[in-house]
Amino acid sequence: MAGPRVVIIGAGVVGAALADELSSRGWTDVTVVDQGPLPATGGSTSHAPGLVFQTNSSKAMTELARYTVEKFRSLDLDGQPCFLEVGGLEVATTPERLDELHRRQGWLASWGIEARVIGPEECVELHPLVARERVLGGLHIPTDGLAKAVLAVEAQLRAARARGVRTLGRHEVLDIHTDDDDRVTAVVTDHGEIPADIVVCCAGIWGPKVARMVGMNLPLTPLAHQLAWTGPVPALAGQDREAIRPILRHQDADLYYRDRFDRLGIGSYGHRPMPIDADDILSVDAAEEMPSVLRFTEDDFAEAWTETQALLPATKEADVEEGINGLFSFTTDGLPLLGQSPDVKGFWVAEAVWVTHSAGVGRAMAEWLVDGHCSSFDLHECDVNRFEPHQLAPEYVLARDCQNFTEVYDILHPLQPPGAPRPLRTSPFHPRQRDLGAVFLEASGWERPQWYEANDALVAGRNIPVPGDWAARHWSPIVGAEAQATRTSVAMYDMTALKRLEVTGRGAAAFLQHLTTGNVDKSVGSVTYTLTLDHDGGIRSDVTVARLGRDHFQVGANGNLDLDWFTRHLPEDGSVQVRDITAGTCCIGLWGPTAREVLQPLADQDFSHQGLKFFRARRAHIGAVPVTAMRLSYVGELGWELYTTADMGTKLWDTLWEAGREHGIIAAGRGAFNSLRLEKGYRSFGTDMTYEHDPYEAGVGFAVKRDKADFIGKAALERRAESVTRRLTCLTIDDPGSVVMGKEPVYDGDRPVGYVTSAAFGYTIGKGIAYAWLPAELATPGRTLHIGYFGRRIPAAVAQEPLFDPSMQRLRG
Repeated sequence: MAGPRVVIIGAGVVGAALADELSSRGWTDVTVVDQGPLPATGGSTSHAPGLVFQTNSSKAMTELARYTVEKFRSLDLDGQPCFLEVGGLEVATTPERLDELHRRQGWLASWGIEARVIGPEECVELHPLVARERVLGGLHIPTDGLAKAVLAVEAQLRAARARGVRTLGRHEVLDIHTDDDDRVTAVVTDHGEIPADIVVCCAGIWGPKVARMVGMNLPLTPLAHQLAWTGPVPALAGQDREAIRPILRHQDADLYYRDRFDRLGIGSYGHRPMPIDADDILSVDAAEEMPSVLRFTEDDFAEAWTETQALLPATKEADVEEGINGLFSFTTDGLPLLGQSPDVKGFWVAEAVWVTHSAGVGRAMAEWLVDGHCSSFDLHECDVNRFEPHQLAPEYVLARDCQNFTEVYDILHPLQPPGAPRPLRTSPFHPRQRDLGAVFLEASGWERPQWYEANDALVAGRNIPVPGDWAARHWSPIVGAEAQATRTSVAMYDMTALKRLEVTGRGAAAFLQHLTTGNVDKSVGSVTYTLTLDHDGGIRSDVTVARLGRDHFQVGANGNLDLDWFTRHLPEDGSVQVRDITAGTCCIGLWGPTAREVLQPLADQDFSHQGLKFFRARRAHIGAVPVTAMRLSYVGELGWELYTTADMGTKLWDTLWEAGREHGIIAAGRGAFNSLRLEKGYRSFGTDMTYEHDPYEAGVGFAVKRDKADFIGKAALERRAESVTRRLTCLTIDDPGSVVMGKEPVYDGDRPVGYVTSAAFGYTIGKGIAYAWLPAELATPGRTLHIGYFGRRIPAAVAQEPLFDPSMQRLRG
């Protein structure tokens, strides 16, 4: 037996996949336990309808699904296939849905999966039960299909057993033991203890219950989802194969369908949310059918059956013969929960994973455990430690999980704000922003202005192009006016939503040197733009590190994953402390050519260029307000980030506002900010670059000091630097009405070659801007490519960056 002692809790599709993937990598001291009988244990896997649709706006989720398809296609159990590749068909019954299908086809082209938008006649050819008069078109994905989930479980467990993995059915987990160092030591079952160095919770709908055994709060809610089966459908009489038609989704009515010989399965998300507490799920022995199956509520299905008969008229000659309310896991953002507990060493979770992504998650988790990082998939969206504290509150989790259930098939705009509970987090500036007519979107729970209605008068006389319908949602011409005004006068931006960490202690400088790619061990007052890397050289984050004292640093970070990463790497000798100071502080970005004229008369320090140079910080007073001022600008203009404590935030706003009135000061929102940052070519982590990219590909190699002593990821990065095959590339679009939004495919001729990350209209340069990942050989300024946008091809030219102020004169003024 090789590797550490691993106990996997849960033998559904995820636990089975993980056992197989771990053992294939040489870790064979693995035990899989489940409270139910193997292989149909009574969890969600046992009743899942098995539909595998790969389409997803998330690149990672699509890639996890693609691997699942590839693996299941290769599996069989005693000659029975574990995957039926019948294809997938999504149909549109409204013009809005047809547009959405074009957008979804764009995602698939971006992520490298074959798919076509087809006409109604071809929809009927593929699925003859569909009423031709009801559909306007469809999206066909040939490689989608039906997973035989229980067969796949047994096939993977057999492979794992052959390598020495132990599988234990009918073993209920009662507790998880830890030692004095908060490290797992054993899993306690009703049959005794199983020693463990690593425990992976793959318990699905029971995940919150198991996680609580180690004090972990898992933001997951089991919700019932209706699945019904018809009796024999006369039009399907004689069908001797389980499935011959593509799996079908009628998302306008929250419905999906699959064959089962001469019957149809009908799944509905159109009913009311039906959440259940994990503690209230019945045991295997107490359940009428199985724990994950609740009694069918016919009244909730009535509308779904009526709509089914309209779309598939042949079902009028059949009845609903049986049905269930089956439990599945939902999360607050619709993504899985993967990773290690922040508090208990060796306790990992792989939760909220449906059959569609199960084998991919098994591989990802195996790589993460064995290698210390995942090399096949970018998991930053799925990391269980991504959540802010308020996002773990039971009220929040229940509300957002239920919302995600009701929206699972909805057409969602990229900027669409979430529903209740709101507002959650407000900066000290919030009352002033409301007075100015701020239109708020949400960022990490913060209410963040997108634009201000008070600036409406600025629009007159300006050339502010109106984008197409999709890009014009959650947009106003005021966005363009605010961007242009920033370039000509001065604007205040609320930067409070950005995560701020305080790193202190006698070992703080050495700690940050080890974690980051830049040299942060510089003089007090220095500010450094730098990166954190994973062990494989991929970018984990980009941060700014300000040295405010010999042993005192402030880090501008991207989110809770940065806090988690820093905390995990703290030295054991207590020489470094890391603290999240975001909630207790606030920040105004004061930017624009007349920013100094506003600030200097208020300050007790010299804010001339010589007095505080670019990328330097100092403490000062602005009127009566103590601030930490950093000479930074993410909009490409002269200015400062001004930090103070939350109790002084309103006073800071009022002081700057009053002094700025004679200079035409405005408050500006995130819409203008995004346009201005793209004109300067500034990257956004999580959108433009993620774990899968290295600094040289992403155009931030300048943040790596290669002659520096060792830092995390350095050796791997040096190997990756030898061959850059793709680049984050700036594209410009001449047509002002063709503003893209992100995740659209980029074509070289008819060949998809990359995808858009960030995009906006550049109100200074008068062109659309789109950053995109492209093969390095195509990233040549002047080259013409095309962006796929709702079925159209928009010409775009590769441009030299930055598009605005390449000499940096405005920033250094």
